[in-house]
Amino acid sequence: MHPSSGAIILERFMVHVAKVVALAGLVAFSNAARADGTLSDLLEPIRAQYQLPALGAAIVKDGKIVAQGAVGVRVLGMDIPVTQEDRFHLGSDGKAMTATLAGMLIDEGKLRWDSTIGEVLGPVLPDLKPKFAAITLEQLLSHTSGIPSDTEDIMKLYFSSDAFDYTLTAYRLHMISEWNAAHDLSVPSGSAFQYSNLGYAIAGAMIEQAWGKPWEVLITTRIFEPLGLKSAGLGPQATFGKYDAAVGHSVDADGKVTPRPWGLSADGPAVVGPAGIAHMNVADFATWAGWNAGEGKRGPALVKPETLKRLHQAHIKTEIPHPKPGTPKSGSYACGWGLSHFDWTDKPVLVHTGSNSMNLAMIVVDVEHDAGIVAVTNFPGEKADAALVAVSKALYTQYVKAKPAP
Repeated sequence: MHPSSGAIILERFMVHVAKVVALAGLVAFSNAARADGTLSDLLEPIRAQYQLPALGAAIVKDGKIVAQGAVGVRVLGMDIPVTQEDRFHLGSDGKAMTATLAGMLIDEGKLRWDSTIGEVLGPVLPDLKPKFAAITLEQLLSHTSGIPSDTEDIMKLYFSSDAFDYTLTAYRLHMISEWNAAHDLSVPSGSAFQYSNLGYAIAGAMIEQAWGKPWEVLITTRIFEPLGLKSAGLGPQATFGKYDAAVGHSVDADGKVTPRPWGLSADGPAVVGPAGIAHMNVADFATWAGWNAGEGKRGPALVKPETLKRLHQAHIKTEIPHPKPGTPKSGSYACGWGLSHFDWTDKPVLVHTGSNSMNLAMIVVDVEHDAGIVAVTNFPGEKADAALVAVSKALYTQYVKAKPAP
């Protein structure tokens, strides 16, 4: 996100389900994948219709990637085509990874689902208010902690120049202490859904305290490396000085589009990394989807099967009036996952979308069919949201859902 833009949207979750995009004008999807297993013939018409720089997707079934593809350009105005190896930003789709790290600690006995902020962070933050200290890890992961969505005060903490005086782990603790000192919970923990990036940053701090290592090291060594996600990284997806990935783009109030390849304006603040700053290519993203779709049937055994099921289990219903792109009007939320029932699925499926206001990513996981779909673009907003829904619908219809009789 860009700090100077008026209303900054750090993250969006799940997917817009109340208004599914009209697909009548698109190409027929009966032959979405080409014989070579790429999805170019599916993706290019959708990318062109929604005027996106780049669009990528992959489908994984029974743990194997069936088809993948990426079309378009890395940067608007530059003739640099994307490839299937290009890294895309996942935004809040990374929340499920943070939740999985928490699950590992629970399996190892270092944390419990009901471990409280006070128990874990109290030794280093002794002045926590009682209501705040009583919030549990599971409430943080399911957005039922009572900690609000990104407010002006929270955003000031994210972007404070004080951060330069601390290590990243230390500034997380400082940020938590500052917010605790200045605020009281207006909604009792455990009683209502409030999508909170700060809540995930706090969960990340609890993970760091319990493990004794930075969250950035843990997600790399305990998730990226065991799953073989070789393209995975954190922060802006392009290397400084190079256009070597699908670069994100910001859009201001007047509709001006600006590529943001590097630096502080190319991603959200690192202090809130546990809420989602990962990037990777579509194949690695699909590998993550497939591991979740297996729900313990395949290795590596990052967490116990029963732990993964609990992470996938609905914790609270969500009702959000006037949702922004990437946010549903209704559904349920688990731990780092939403559950939504689309008009193209016969039941609720695990789903999440993520955006740092310059990119958009979507993941759909159907555990019953052992299938996962990922779709990504380097552009934000409603058009991007509609395009990713269109791609996901097409892939689910062809590869997952039984075709209706002619």
